[in-house]
Amino acid sequence: MTILPWNSAYSETEWDQSLNSRFDELEFDFILESPRSAHENLALDETLLYRVAEGKRRPTFWMWDWSEPAVILGSYQSVRGEIDPETADKEGFGFARRISGGGAMVVEPKRSITYSLIVPEAIVEGLTFRQSFAFLDMWVLRALRSLGIPASYRPINDIISPVAKIGGAAQCRRRKTVLHHVTMAYALDQDMMWKLLRLEQPKFTKKAVSSAVKKVSPLSEFTSLPQPDLRERLAAAFAGIHRTHPSAVFEDEWMETRGRIEDKFSAREWVHRVE
Repeated sequence: MTILPWNSAYSETEWDQSLNSRFDELEFDFILESPRSAHENLALDETLLYRVAEGKRRPTFWMWDWSEPAVILGSYQSVRGEIDPETADKEGFGFARRISGGGAMVVEPKRSITYSLIVPEAIVEGLTFRQSFAFLDMWVLRALRSLGIPASYRPINDIISPVAKIGGAAQCRRRKTVLHHVTMAYALDQDMMWKLLRLEQPKFTKKAVSSAVKKVSPLSEFTSLPQPDLRERLAAAFAGIHRTHPSAVFEDEWMETRGRIEDKFSAREWVHRVE
């Protein structure tokens, strides 16, 4: 498909457009992953972050997929403050915690689209934290617009339609490397989301980060493409805009990831780090 050029009107956040060339000049390892469990996806995200930081990989773009329904908490969110555990268990939703900040998100197989960009921190030097979110997602706005989806960016970290929020971004910065990931709703049971998340209920702790109460407008409201097709179109759009090298997760990376799952991502100390 023909990708529309960047248009500053797509974003409420402004920055010096001459900085766009920094991003355009990168070469990326390009990974299109099979569906994985929540713990596998989150642990792999951290593994790839450190691989890029250590110079063992190029800057990396990878497209996730989910093999199970789950609620994903931000790094600093309270379990009791964000999730109704009894409802989650009854409805077959697990929960896990990612390494980036921000709010909780509900993900389901073939109903969510998630990707990560892992880039040197120098790419966003001179940009505010707020500007860096929109800067790193300008490619997906172009891709969505090229598919007839009227997406734009709302500070700090929301991809939106004229109706409501489509998805949100979160970041983690380690060893002068930025992990920037986005989850967009392809389809969503709004009633289920309200059952699972304590969006308007009293919080159990003042130390935790709360999820924002926002209406969601899924991508399926704007396209007839099935989720697998839309996911592949968006990945192809990234490859069409940027210089990419097809890649895969190597066995030693999976070994490291499995260790992270056991030692961290499935451990109570991490999942319940904020009760």
